[in-house]
Amino acid sequence: MSLIKFTFMSAFTLGLAGLSFNRTHLLSALLCLEGMMLSLYLAFSLWALTLNTNIFSTSPLFLLTFSVCEASTGLALLVSTARTHGSDHLKTFNLLKC
Repeated sequence: MSLIKFTFMSAFTLGLAGLSFNRTHLLSALLCLEGMMLSLYLAFSLWALTLNTNIFSTSPLFLLTFSVCEASTGLALLVSTARTHGSDHLKTFNLLKC
């Protein structure tokens, strides 16, 4: 395995581990998701460069577009839950009350 592949796989794995083990704040979960999406974006960009084809050159842009939409939706949810619940602690959320 090359060093670049190992770097991207470890960045994605660290983001996934942070998302699964650190569940105290909604903001930390959103940051872990953004780190995972950034590592996927860089991996797709380098994958398109190594293949030297025009077919896969637009896939990183689509991924970046979806990542921006996910980030804006997450921040909107963060603001709305902070206003309604008073904090962004994940333990205070109850799906039955929403």
